[in-house]
Amino acid sequence: MMDKEKRRKTRSRCPVFSRCGACKHIDVPYEEQLKKKKDILTDLLGEFGEVEDMVGMRDPHHYRCKVTRVFVQGKGGKILTGNYHEGSKDIVPVENCLIEDSKADRIIKDIAELLTSFKMKIYNQRTGYGNFRYAMVRTGKNTGEIMVILVTRSPVFPSKNNFTKALLKLHPEITTIVQNVNDRTDSLVLSNKNNVLYGKGFIEDSLCRMKFRISPGSFYQVNPLMAERIYKKAVSFIPDGFKGIVMDAYCGTGTIGLVASKKCENVIGVELSGDAVKDARVNAKINSVKGYSVFQEDAGEFLERYYNDGEKVDILIMDPPRQGSTPEFIDTLKRLSPEKIIYVSCNPITLKRDLALLTEPRAGARGSYKVRSITGYDMFPFTENCEACVLLSKSSVSAD
Repeated sequence: MMDKEKRRKTRSRCPVFSRCGACKHIDVPYEEQLKKKKDILTDLLGEFGEVEDMVGMRDPHHYRCKVTRVFVQGKGGKILTGNYHEGSKDIVPVENCLIEDSKADRIIKDIAELLTSFKMKIYNQRTGYGNFRYAMVRTGKNTGEIMVILVTRSPVFPSKNNFTKALLKLHPEITTIVQNVNDRTDSLVLSNKNNVLYGKGFIEDSLCRMKFRISPGSFYQVNPLMAERIYKKAVSFIPDGFKGIVMDAYCGTGTIGLVASKKCENVIGVELSGDAVKDARVNAKINSVKGYSVFQEDAGEFLERYYNDGEKVDILIMDPPRQGSTPEFIDTLKRLSPEKIIYVSCNPITLKRDLALLTEPRAGARGSYKVRSITGYDMFPFTENCEACVLLSKSSVSAD
């Protein structure tokens, strides 16, 4: 009796928990997760200042608005969907996930059943035979718009019109359906080859009372509810009616900079990805934002040229990838010497490294920086990842 009770208590509420690895803390009470993440941030960043309590979600379930599944041929002709096991190409069958949008899960399940009834050939990554590879569902959390992306190896999609009609009959709430053609042999899900099967080929979502276009390959935060809270915190450090120049480095599709544009007159975005820059320009247009410009260039190289041209920045926002910024970028930034730096980070380890460089006095720089505020955000509940928003200002001036 004792052994049965012990097994009942230790059984995960996720049936594939031990094989998937996507949500390592799915069985840990949420408040305990938030406390643990604050402790991690405090251990890493406490030397720079007090870390505020983690900002969490009211309901941490089903927050992911982008859901991707790989398709495999099961026994008896049944088509199964699943996720790659973390760090491998092994596929774990998944139908319902506690961190993914539940409607997206239902749509993908019905796609698998339709593929079976239409006798579609599923791509086999070992042999290279078959056609259908992945399905991705992207949802506008605030608009309710839904985009379905069907990834095939070949542009040939037998009975695609009938397949589209059948899927829409099951899910009339779908806004657009796109076929993405990807013949690569690696694990990259999407290529840049898209055929619109239904709708406009994109959806829109709203964030901080602004519209953002989401194309198949567009970057958009997978947890927009928490992203909105981070962005509001970031732009709160910019005074209303600010007359100076704000630069949004590593700007992606322009989200933070465009939100900031409501409080200031001049925003410059910098982003290396050409597709992201195109989206940023579209997003500026659909929101009727003036005084916003975006440049496609490496952030470090742009900042160096910008400094050498004698230009100035008053407030710099930086949201680098997980590997953080570069010493060259930070060195130029300190020489450029904006009054404030707003650092949004998805990796507290590289954040610590970059903060150490920013707060260290350096020859040729016009003063070092002091950390004024550190707030953690639980962008990815039930995982080990957390984000932070940090405000720095000149060590010689106040934070206001």
